Amino acid sequence: MNPVRFIQAKRDGLAHTREEMAAFLLGYLKEEVPDYQVSAWLMAVFFRGLSPEETLWLTEIMAHSGKVLDLSHLPHPVDKHSSGGVGDKTTLVVGPILAASGCTFAKMSGRGLAHTGGTIDKLESVPGWRGEMTEGEFLERARRVGLVIAAQSGDLAPLDGRLYALRDVTATVEGLPLIASSIMSKKLAAGARSIVLDVKVGKGAFMKTLEAARALAEAMVAIGQGAGRRVRALLTGMEAPLGRAVGNALEVREAILALKGEGPEDLLEVALALAEEALRLEGLDPGLARKALEEGRALEKFQAFLEAQGGDPRVVEDPSLLPLGEELPLLSPEEGVVQEVDALKVGFAVLALGGGRLRKGEAVDHGVGVQLLKRPGDRVERGEALALLYHRNRGLEEALAHLREAFRLGEAARPLPLVLDRV
Repeated sequence: MNPVRFIQAKRDGLAHTREEMAAFLLGYLKEEVPDYQVSAWLMAVFFRGLSPEETLWLTEIMAHSGKVLDLSHLPHPVDKHSSGGVGDKTTLVVGPILAASGCTFAKMSGRGLAHTGGTIDKLESVPGWRGEMTEGEFLERARRVGLVIAAQSGDLAPLDGRLYALRDVTATVEGLPLIASSIMSKKLAAGARSIVLDVKVGKGAFMKTLEAARALAEAMVAIGQGAGRRVRALLTGMEAPLGRAVGNALEVREAILALKGEGPEDLLEVALALAEEALRLEGLDPGLARKALEEGRALEKFQAFLEAQGGDPRVVEDPSLLPLGEELPLLSPEEGVVQEVDALKVGFAVLALGGGRLRKGEAVDHGVGVQLLKRPGDRVERGEALALLYHRNRGLEEALAHLREAFRLGEAARPLPLVLDRV
């Protein structure tokens, strides 16, 4: 392996072989290839791209650079991934629905960064809940409960972690094959047979346009199918936050309401659509999803899941056990109809309050956030509350400024569709 020639080949738009890619990238993992040469290759990929075959090879090399879980002995092993959004607590609803429908929902999840929330951060707002566990504990809970969500393990696709750190400091994060392979390497390593992808589109999402989101979805589906997995992607809207709650404990509370059938319609619509797709992939009746929800079995599964991972199961019946800051209403300066609630600006408001992080490893305040009282299409009177801020006197003025900018009022509004496309 000659690293210079390998980099030069991609710089000039030439194709790699699988063997060359494995030697170069695994050499980096073993510290035989220096980071400056890998950085040069990442920039070449950013500009020249990778073929579908090269993208699949990159994904599989990353997936097999560490442990690969075997879930084949478990009934209907499924996984779900979201590309990130504001108020996106769908995993907390989809997982229990699928587990109550006869599937094994065994998932590795991450923490939030910037304006997007992370599933582990949300669940850690439940007193006692923990996402760190051994592989044995992960598999035992998957078998016994049918639902387990663990914090991302350093043993899972370690090459992806090393490459992402380099991409983060070399302005190569946005390269499409690099995004797709990074996401799918962790999905392949986590062992599920069927994977449903929720690719968010809009102001509060990583992908701002439908075209960009569709390209990412198609790349990820192709990778999954090339690796022998069953994969389906839904493109869902993220112009406004999903649901009414944004912030860790607030989103857990709303997910519990959704599992009781009392949550916001948009959250239930997206969660059921994702669950139904996963059931179809496994050859099961998609109607099982709504049945599990309506019969209360999904809620029971969520409670059992919390208890199995050390969390206080009483929060299901008493959400006041979740930590929440002080309330402060945001009042409307005028009357009218809410035309827009900008998801990105709501996310920035929660970030200012301390509910998110700008750098990996930073602590978050699980009890702060925003509860939206008005959504697009709602009429509002002057002086009426648009939202409630939950705060601890940190970043309050900045959060209020972001939130005021998020709401746009006018004469009428036309709510946007949520499920925009399927791939």
